[in-house]
Amino acid sequence: MPGRNVFTVLETTAAQCGDAAALHQPVGTKANRSYKKYSWNDWVRISREIGLGLRELGAAKGEIVCILSDTRAEFYLVDLGIMGVGSVSGALYTAYPMPDLARDVKRTESRFLFIEDPKTLAKLAQAIEAQGGNLPPHTILMTGEQPGVMTLAALRQLGRGALQRDPSAFKRIQDEISPDDPAILYLTSGATGEPKMGVTSHSAILSNIDAAPVVLPISPEDSMIVFLPSAHIAQRIVLQMVPMRLGTPVWFSESLARLPAELKTIRPTIFFAPPRVWERMYATILTEVKKRPKVARKLFHGALGLGMEAARYRQEGKPLPIWMRRMLKIADRFVFSKVRERLGGRIRIAASGAAPLGKDLAEFFSAIGMPLIEGYGLTEAGVIAFNPLHRPKPGSIGVLMPKTEARIGQDGELQVRTRSMFNGYYRDEAATRSVLSEDGWF
Repeated sequence: MPGRNVFTVLETTAAQCGDAAALHQPVGTKANRSYKKYSWNDWVRISREIGLGLRELGAAKGEIVCILSDTRAEFYLVDLGIMGVGSVSGALYTAYPMPDLARDVKRTESRFLFIEDPKTLAKLAQAIEAQGGNLPPHTILMTGEQPGVMTLAALRQLGRGALQRDPSAFKRIQDEISPDDPAILYLTSGATGEPKMGVTSHSAILSNIDAAPVVLPISPEDSMIVFLPSAHIAQRIVLQMVPMRLGTPVWFSESLARLPAELKTIRPTIFFAPPRVWERMYATILTEVKKRPKVARKLFHGALGLGMEAARYRQEGKPLPIWMRRMLKIADRFVFSKVRERLGGRIRIAASGAAPLGKDLAEFFSAIGMPLIEGYGLTEAGVIAFNPLHRPKPGSIGVLMPKTEARIGQDGELQVRTRSMFNGYYRDEAATRSVLSEDGWF
């Protein structure tokens, strides 16, 4: 039965936000850098063209289409195009060695592969050939050109042609998609064993992102920078699907090296990063403090101690004493605001995920007035827990997401049951049965 799916979420947001900028992709050189903007209407239109172009090449409903690309605007456009015509989007980890990526492409048996640029294409082709194989018959370059290889522009032209011949073509395809149909093929990180491929449905994704207005209330007035790999569920759900659901514009980081400068120029209100990024920021701040005069160092550490004491009061639900509130205003004006300015000065939600966050690190950022919100999720079950924004607890993964159950098994293992649960491991029923009970507990 047709119903709401990932692409209809994008259409709904586009109907509300229209020509407002949705995606900002860095372009140009270091000396002349700018951003190519895509509006919400652009996103819908381009993704439709990509999806119909795939259908023109023979992509079927339920067929896996692989993507090998860093996180960028074109990834978002392609990803929604694939899912919009009922195919399954399988993003590959760009950081993996090429021989591993070649094996991943072979395991999916995909006839379609989107690849970021000619340089990556050449490396992957060499790795696949070394294993006695060939590139998928339909390999499409997302940026750049190479003789004999289809470009994204050419694929879009195929899609436009299909729409011109039959303006209702995309609508008919959408009517074929059921919420229970597979939408994404995730590669697990291997943190709990040998890497596997997990299949997740449209309905599971929607269940996860529909909790966002309560758990992560962001809006079109907010902004965020993204840089995590799109193959990772944290990036795909929290930094792609949630802003898409709530109309929040996204800026794509050029690189981790450029991130500190981008934070100052873009000045995001939402920033999600793994602990290693927060650790790097923390280390940089402490290094700079050490270079300051003795008086400045003493002021910083005194303010930090005050901030940590205030954070403990808040975590315990206690009101701050009047003297502490007054001292905090002074500390914030002369110390904490200067630190937050390094991160753009506008961040209202700072989140950490994808790995455990050290308690000391959490206490530092809480002390300077920018508490880090931690959550927990995994490929198989989606995001299952998140700290309350008004009272985050350092060292905790927070509270369960709406419509999520949890229990502790006899062996002490955390078990969960949620509507955002995956369908199972790709072509591996035995592995699926080993982690899912008959009544749906993972």
